[in-house]
Amino acid sequence: MINDKLINPKSVAVIGGSDDIQKPGGKILKNLIDGNFKGNLYVVNPKLDVVQGIKSYRDVKDLPQVDCAILAIAAKFCLEAVETLTQKKGTGGFIILSAGFSEENAEGAELEDKIVSVIDNAGASLIGPNCVGLLNQTYNGIFTTPIPALNSKGVDFISGSGATAVFIMESAIPKGLRFSSVYSVGNSAQIGVEEILQYLDETYQHGISAPVKLLYIENIDKPQKLYRHASSLIRKGAKIAAIKSGGSEAGSRAASSHTGALASPDVAVEALFRKAGIVRCNGREELATVASIFMHPMPKGKNMAIITHAGGPAVMLTDSLSNGGLNIPHIEGEKAKLLLEKLFPGSSVANPIDFLATGTAEQLGHIIDACENDFDNIDAMAVIFGSPGLFPVYDVYDVLDQKMKSCKKPIYPILPSIINVKDEIEYFIKKGRINFPDEVNFGNALCKVINTPLPQPEKILLPDTDKSRIRKVIDNAQNGYLSPSEVFELLDAAGIDRAFEQVVDKPEDALAFARKHGFPLVMKVVGPIHKSDVGGVVLNVKDEETVLREFDRLIKIKDTYAVLMGEMLKGTEVFIGAKREDKFGHMVLAGLGGIFIEVLHDVNTSISPVSREEADSMIKRLKSFKIIEGVRGQEGVNQEIFVEQIVKISALLEAAPEIFEMDLNPLLGNMKYIKAVDARIRIEK
Repeated sequence: MINDKLINPKSVAVIGGSDDIQKPGGKILKNLIDGNFKGNLYVVNPKLDVVQGIKSYRDVKDLPQVDCAILAIAAKFCLEAVETLTQKKGTGGFIILSAGFSEENAEGAELEDKIVSVIDNAGASLIGPNCVGLLNQTYNGIFTTPIPALNSKGVDFISGSGATAVFIMESAIPKGLRFSSVYSVGNSAQIGVEEILQYLDETYQHGISAPVKLLYIENIDKPQKLYRHASSLIRKGAKIAAIKSGGSEAGSRAASSHTGALASPDVAVEALFRKAGIVRCNGREELATVASIFMHPMPKGKNMAIITHAGGPAVMLTDSLSNGGLNIPHIEGEKAKLLLEKLFPGSSVANPIDFLATGTAEQLGHIIDACENDFDNIDAMAVIFGSPGLFPVYDVYDVLDQKMKSCKKPIYPILPSIINVKDEIEYFIKKGRINFPDEVNFGNALCKVINTPLPQPEKILLPDTDKSRIRKVIDNAQNGYLSPSEVFELLDAAGIDRAFEQVVDKPEDALAFARKHGFPLVMKVVGPIHKSDVGGVVLNVKDEETVLREFDRLIKIKDTYAVLMGEMLKGTEVFIGAKREDKFGHMVLAGLGGIFIEVLHDVNTSISPVSREEADSMIKRLKSFKIIEGVRGQEGVNQEIFVEQIVKISALLEAAPEIFEMDLNPLLGNMKYIKAVDARIRIEK
């Protein structure tokens, strides 16, 4: 879909180009001229013969053959121009800046569809409409500023919002972050974020292509494509960070199950990004900071040295890194004493390494050398060095630059004095360096980068299930909740261990179950959605008299049509759930069960298929993981069995995509078993 005439045109025509550089048609022409586009540049303006020194044609029909057309004209004139360009001018690349299409009304959407149809039939490529354009090392096809200095080792940036693209660049450029290309997709009528990511994946050459990809996304229309190409790029060696905005509205949706309430679309986005290895960011500053971290080598471990001449920022950075799971190890011993002798009295090398406000460039060099060569418990260094404005610090930043070139351990420069030593920081950045002006933003971003897992393998192996048995149940089922017997059949076919249970609708059958299986027992209503809320669960039934009494009470509860008899198990209540989210597929959730899920909402989520590694991570990232391990003499839950149950549920979902929601809540677990004691499955075909 993306072709060379769009990406690397030999000729560009601005349809609606003007002398007024305060309008898109004038500004984009100026940007093309200022960017020294090396191909042929044309303009169409019905009133002028020369625009900004470029020959202007009065009509699109008068143009010579042209590879790429940038349209800055009213929406109503775009279709005719596109037809002429595709059919008579050999145009294969289009950037439509104009608004007034699907973002505005139904008539605009219809017009947009017609334009896309014409472009598709010609085998051409379209960016937009309603966008700010495309910027790469061939041409400045963008009507906004700033125009960053482009570098193939910079960042490829794809944005669903033109204004946001501008604001993110304005945040990133002063830090020294470089760009390779910028794509503003606007309405994504033909090419959206996913298609550009696909193009970047299919053309990626490690060591040659831009190593970092940034995404600003408002709508994920093709999550599977996004996942496939993002994870592929990261496996090839690229790094990706993204903002996905607009995720809060779904949190208030009413749902008929615990899983439905917890598994919002934004949870699906979070799970998708984690599965793909994308670092999710919450704002422009964080995105720019994560991208800047990506431009540095990655630490081999989580042990950081903080080198500072200012105490407060070092304390704040220590808090940020520690709270994010990184370590600030204590530095001591003979080599630490030798380093301390090279610093002014009052300095500390314990970590943070504080060499005081009077610290020199030479001392900074000694500290970095010691961290590089002498302290094995250090994996990376953060250097905080600003200035009160008393004297220049060029020499300090020269040492920092030299050590960043020679050291194997990563060094992150935190230079907060963006006013006092503005010139020195610009001097540092011109060397190709990046500045992190805020230590806490840096610390939080570094933790996010390090704690984001690598993408999952391309092929995930799931345990075997009895697929024919599963399909028989699903194919014969109606939409809605399955009966208990159908649920039991699916769980058994998937290999999910469960409590021995039987549905009865007569008191004599309840009594027969008790006599056959013994006491204690559990009795539950069949019918009501939330059994506990209606008094529909009786635990630890120990005699026949209680069986008959409770059966009589339970069967009278509203919406109850039967009673579920089951063996009474002991253990910690855990939870596994699933929810099919539009376009994303099935989300699988796991956490503590029973009332804990309602009170704590402590669950983690992945998108099916779920690997054993993912399932293990879901469990270990729970805030309540200590309970699962076993705490204060209480028996824990067998983690291996818990992992196995999660991946078996994923295998069931792959065999039965018609499952819309599933709750196994609770499962009772101990070190010997984890058994489902209550399960609900809803089908939507």
